[in-house]
Amino acid sequence: MQIPPLTLVDVRQETLGIDAYHNVPLSLVNDHVVRLSIMTEPYSWHYHPNSDEVFLCIEGIVCIDLEERTVEVSPGQLFAIPATVRHRTRPKGPRSVNLTFERAEMETIFS
Repeated sequence: MQIPPLTLVDVRQETLGIDAYHNVPLSLVNDHVVRLSIMTEPYSWHYHPNSDEVFLCIEGIVCIDLEERTVEVSPGQLFAIPATVRHRTRPKGPRSVNLTFERAEMETIFS
């Protein structure tokens, strides 16, 4: 993953004109990556054995389905999922935009 240091990223600009699922790294921070995710459909059930995952909603509402409940994350809200917790994400409505923070070498196990 090659992300130039000292790069200004305009998150709103990065989302313009994208109407399909899109997930790209924006920045590296120590051993973590910041990703931009545009969700237009549900993502599969999965978990990460070696990394927590943090979601910061930018636009729309991202639903995070857990085994026992669903959390709706609205713009300006943040939600953390500990490693090993099975979950899936999906937009509420046609599209959601969020940033995720996770280990750069995060493993994903689909279940």
